[in-house]
Amino acid sequence: MEVDIKREIVAVVTVAPDRVVGAVPTFLAADDAERERIASSLAVILRAAVHDLGNGAYVLVKH
Repeated sequence: MEVDIKREIVAVVTVAPDRVVGAVPTFLAADDAERERIASSLAVILRAAVHDLGNGAYVLVKH
């Protein structure tokens, strides 16, 4: 039995832009509260799940 799970990183929201590398849309926030607001709004707009990486960045993933 084969299960095909596709996940795609669609955006990153961060307060630490120096920690983001790669070709993914990145949204910069001024503080943690703004980071959370932006990530929540983008999750609804993009129909994506928000995951806290614990390093000042949220990653939005389509499952």
